[in-house]
Amino acid sequence: MLLWVGTGFASCGSANCFLNTGTQNNPSGQGLFTADFSYRYILSDRGQRGTQQIDNVFTPKVSFEEGIIEPNHHRELKTINNLAQVNLMYGVTEDFGVQLVVPFFNQRIHEHFDGLHDDDPDGFFTRADGTDGFGDIQLRGTYNLLVTTKHLLVGGGGIKLPTGEYTLRDSDGDINEPTLMPGTGAWDGMFSGFYQYQIFPHQLDAFVSASFQLRTENSREYEFGDITLLNAGTSYQILPYLNLSGQINARIQPHDKFLGGKVDSTGGEWVNLTPGIRLQPSPTTQLYAFGQIPVFQRVNESNLVPSFGFIFGISKTFGLSN
Repeated sequence: MLLWVGTGFASCGSANCFLNTGTQNNPSGQGLFTADFSYRYILSDRGQRGTQQIDNVFTPKVSFEEGIIEPNHHRELKTINNLAQVNLMYGVTEDFGVQLVVPFFNQRIHEHFDGLHDDDPDGFFTRADGTDGFGDIQLRGTYNLLVTTKHLLVGGGGIKLPTGEYTLRDSDGDINEPTLMPGTGAWDGMFSGFYQYQIFPHQLDAFVSASFQLRTENSREYEFGDITLLNAGTSYQILPYLNLSGQINARIQPHDKFLGGKVDSTGGEWVNLTPGIRLQPSPTTQLYAFGQIPVFQRVNESNLVPSFGFIFGISKTFGLSN
């Protein structure tokens, strides 16, 4: 199952890594409990219009108080995303497992020029409109549909709960940008599939995976665009404790909606090249690190896009049945 299906790339450059870590693809095994802690860093500081790089990125503001979208409200500079979460997995049977995803730390350091108008087209610089807080919890289930020596097919589904804050205020006292919030304020449905083929069992494998997140409207009548993730990659077990991998990760997301109409500078398509390494110092412990390198990025209208991202994590399995 995919590691992360979170809030989307949109105005103000919010972002989350979308990749497969290899630590959470299938149920742990009956009676086994796995805890996975991970930290992500994503820097969004490159301006784009469509696929073309630009120097000045003007994006709208969603004014929840007035029920309008103000075009070209501010000029984006940079958003730094610091994200941490814990995934708790339990094997109910050999083939069925449940997973609780808790994004307990979501910090977005945001820089832009605000107060743009005819008398002052340059506005003023501020980094006071970032946010941090607890995110939206996800509850998932995974089931082994096919398990053989060379083939593994896993299906999954779940829900995202509106546990994160989505009405935080900016420095002017208004409700902040939706894409900067720790949560979305809405319930979402999630569906996923994962297939792995052992080219050389226990040494070289390849995988493909796909997931879809169905977004719903929150109480502020804002709806994030649905998310489609497509991943493919391979991994090689160089040593009993060392695994190297490479993968291609794609994300597709349409415009967000507010009061039923589209929100400009939201949505697009992103493709990353992701090299990774996993260390296994013991049979029950894994350490992993991945870097994400953008190879294709297309945004609707204009927006910031990530320059790079990385993720570090540790996964530990406990035998509760013993």
